[in-house]
Amino acid sequence: MLGDPWLWMAVEWSPSAYVEFYARDGFDTPTTVALIAAAPVKAALLWLILRAPARGPLDRRAKALRRLLYLAVAYALVLWYSIMLLPAAVGTAFQLALWTAIDVLYLLVIRWRSRVLRAAAGAMFAVQLAGTANELLDELDLLELGSGGIVELGWMLSGVAAAVVTVVGQRRDGRWSRGTQAAGWLSVGVYALVIPLNALPGGIFSGNLAMPVLVDAVGLVSTVWIAATARELPVEGLPAGLPPARRRVIRVAVAAVAVLPIIALIHPEQTPHLTYTGWSMDCYDRPNFGDLKPAERDAAFLCRARSTEGGVPPMFPDSLSDQQILAYGRALCRTKEHDGQKAILTRAGSARPAWGADPWDLVYVCPEIIGATNPELLRSTTETEAANTAYVAEENAKCRDPWPRTRGVVQATAKYFLFVDGDHGYLVHDPEDEAADEAAEQAMDKVYDDSTLIGVAGSAVLVGHVADVVNLCLTVKAFRTAPPRRTAGWDQVSEVPIISRSGRLTVPERGEGGEVGAGAPMPNLATAGKGRYRLRVYVRVDDAGEEQHLVVVFPGASRKRLKLKP
Repeated sequence: MLGDPWLWMAVEWSPSAYVEFYARDGFDTPTTVALIAAAPVKAALLWLILRAPARGPLDRRAKALRRLLYLAVAYALVLWYSIMLLPAAVGTAFQLALWTAIDVLYLLVIRWRSRVLRAAAGAMFAVQLAGTANELLDELDLLELGSGGIVELGWMLSGVAAAVVTVVGQRRDGRWSRGTQAAGWLSVGVYALVIPLNALPGGIFSGNLAMPVLVDAVGLVSTVWIAATARELPVEGLPAGLPPARRRVIRVAVAAVAVLPIIALIHPEQTPHLTYTGWSMDCYDRPNFGDLKPAERDAAFLCRARSTEGGVPPMFPDSLSDQQILAYGRALCRTKEHDGQKAILTRAGSARPAWGADPWDLVYVCPEIIGATNPELLRSTTETEAANTAYVAEENAKCRDPWPRTRGVVQATAKYFLFVDGDHGYLVHDPEDEAADEAAEQAMDKVYDDSTLIGVAGSAVLVGHVADVVNLCLTVKAFRTAPPRRTAGWDQVSEVPIISRSGRLTVPERGEGGEVGAGAPMPNLATAGKGRYRLRVYVRVDDAGEEQHLVVVFPGASRKRLKLKP
C-alpha cells in the first residue's frame, strides 16, 4: 500500500536506497509476490530468534560463547549495515575474529564425547576460517592462499561440513533440543542450496529479485540456529522429545531443502539444453579437429552452429537444444546436395538456410564422412603446420634463380604467395619507415596508373602481377653498382626510384599462419644504408602460365621511371 521502498524495508530490513540499486523501475510481479510471501516467514523466524535465553548456571567459557553467538546474531540482523559502510576488509576482519573465537569455544564447550569427532570439527573449522582469511587477503590486495572456482567451491563445502559436525556434536552433547538440532540441519540444507544457485550463470541474482529475496528469507534459519544454540547453553540433561508428528514434519522439511534445489536444476527433455551460445567465451577460437578429444567435438560443433562471429546470423537458433542441433548436423553430413541442406536448415528454423553448411564445421560431428573428401580437415595443429611447411618448401623448390651466374651482395629466391581474388601484387618497401603504411597505400593507388603495373610512393613500390595467378616465383638481388640490363628473355623490364629512410628495404614474408608473402626469408636490399636506390623489375610468363619476377636493387639518385622493355 505504501509503495516498493516500504515493502522492501519491511521484509528485507535494509535501507530503501537498495530499491533504486536493484530495481530502478520498480518491482515486477514475481518480486512483489516473493516479498509478500517472505514477510510472514521472516517474522516467524525472528520470533524464534528473540526468545529469551534459558535460565541456568554457566561457566566462564559458556558465558563467553553465549555472548559471542548473540553478537553474531546481532551482526546478521542489524550490525551488518553499519559495518558495510566501512571498507570491505574491516567487515571481513571482524567476521574472521568473531568466528575464530566462536569455533575455539565450540571445541571447548561442546561435549563431543569423541576425540575423532572433535579433531574432525577442528579441521573443518580451520578450513572454513582459512576461506575467510583468503577473502581478507584478496580485499587487502595481498597474496591469496588460493584462487579459482575449484578453491572457492572447496571453501563453501567446508562451511557445509563445519555445520554438519557442529550439529552432530550438539546431538552427542545432549544439552540442545531437537528443535535446535533441526534448525542446524536446515542450515546445512540452506548451505547446500546456495552452492548450486551460485553455480548458475549470473549467480543468485540472475533474472529478477525473487530468488535472492527467497534465499534471504530461508537463510534466516542459520541465525535461528545460532540464537537457539546460545539460548540453550545452560540446559542440562536430555531435552524433552518432540511429538512424532512434529519430528516427521521436520524431516520432510530438511529433505525438501536438500533435494528440491537439485531437482529444480534438472531440465525436462523438451526444454532446450544450451551448452554454448553465440556469445560464449569458449567459442571464440576454432580448434583443429585433430586437437580435440572425442568428447569435445560435439561442443566444438555447437559453438560453430550458434556462432554470430562477424555479425552474421547463427546456423541454428538458440531455441533448439544441443541434442536437436547435433541431430540436424549429422543429417546435413548425409546430404550432399545444396537444396537438401537448405531444406534441413529451413525445417530447423535457421535464419540463413540458403547458405548451407561448410565441411570445416560439419567435420566435428561426422569426421568419417567429411574426412573422406577433405582429409586435411582431420589434422591436428601440429600436423597442419607440418603440412604447410612441406607445401611451402615444395613450392619454393619450383622456383629457380634466373641469373645464377650473377651473384648479388645479398639475394634470395622463393615462391611469393598472393591473396586469392584480390591481391594487387607485392611490396618492396622500408618496413621501419614511420610513414610505411601511408606509403604502401599510396603505392597501391598508383599501381594501375601505368601499363607496367608498378606503383611508386617514396619508400614503397608495389609490383603488380600481369597474369591471373595465385602466386609467382620471385628472385631478389641487391648490388653496390648497377648490373647489366640483360633484357633478353623477359616480357617486361622497368626501373623506378625508391628511398630507404631507415637503412632497410625488403619484401614481406609469409608469416606464421599467414597466407600472403614470400615463402622464404627475404634479405635487406639496402646495401648502402639510408638513401636513394634504383629498383629494376623483370617480369615474364612462361608457356605454362607461370609468372616469374626478378627484382634488382642498387644505389642510385635518379628519380626517373624507365621502361627498358618493351
